Amino acid sequence: MSGPHSGDPGGDSDDGDSGWNSRNSTRNDDRPEESDDDAVANESAVADASTENATSDVTIEDDGIVRWFLGTEDGTVVFVRDILSSVAIVAVIALILFGISGIWPPLVAVESGSMEPNMERGDLVFVVDDDRFVGDEAVDGTGVVTLENGENGDHEKFGQAGDVIVFKPDGSDHRTPIIHRAHFWVDEGENWVDTKAEDEYVGDATCAEVPTCPAPHDGFVTKGDANSGYDQYRGGAQTDVVSPDWVTGKAMIRVPWLGHVRLFFDSLFGAMVGPVPHGAGSGLASSLLDGSTAAHVGVGAVVASGDGLVRRR
Repeated sequence: MSGPHSGDPGGDSDDGDSGWNSRNSTRNDDRPEESDDDAVANESAVADASTENATSDVTIEDDGIVRWFLGTEDGTVVFVRDILSSVAIVAVIALILFGISGIWPPLVAVESGSMEPNMERGDLVFVVDDDRFVGDEAVDGTGVVTLENGENGDHEKFGQAGDVIVFKPDGSDHRTPIIHRAHFWVDEGENWVDTKAEDEYVGDATCAEVPTCPAPHDGFVTKGDANSGYDQYRGGAQTDVVSPDWVTGKAMIRVPWLGHVRLFFDSLFGAMVGPVPHGAGSGLASSLLDGSTAAHVGVGAVVASGDGLVRRR
């Protein structure tokens, strides 16, 4: 018989499936969805784990000594690698400074006070070849502007007119280099005491009383800013008129305090090897790869002594 009382299995099945699907959908909706950030974090974690495994798997046998050295996380190797990286960076900086300055070493540390207040003890000074960064008032045939010429123009270095130069006293390779200001130029045979010298630096002295007058050759008369006399008379350097051939550089920039690092090592190593004899003079110490210590890269190997000189180790 058919009618409203007859069973309908098909209809009962559809209603059952619908109920089950609804409950299953509800359960799925209750589950938290994975966000994009979570996916990225998971991928990053997997990548880091893969990288760590790859690094730890680096071996000399499989990858060669170079790749192993660059990729291993062994503590000793990492330490050596960091040291070599630091040395390489310092060497690159030193080469750049050398390329700019044209002389070696390009940095000097001031040890005494003959150039105060314009250069203080412990200053680190960048020096260049005298034919670089030449001022308009430079003496013909040189790259040096004297205080006399600088006063007539606008060339000023370290608080006063004129260039501060580094030179070898009497042209000697065995005497201490000096860093002082070039005051004026004299020609061979010139009576510079009467023609150009300032009375406050020579007093009542005459040319006959000054050993370097008349000038034995063309060159510069120099003086430390804090000294009471010219280097060619009664100043600290006690040198003849400075020939252009004796000039090894001129000062450009100073950085306060950094030179104390060099001076510290000088005092430390000097104490180990015994006292170093000092002359009379100005103040400069330099060291860049001078063989005494790698910490001196960039700074030359001279030590100032007395009122106007520096002594090379």
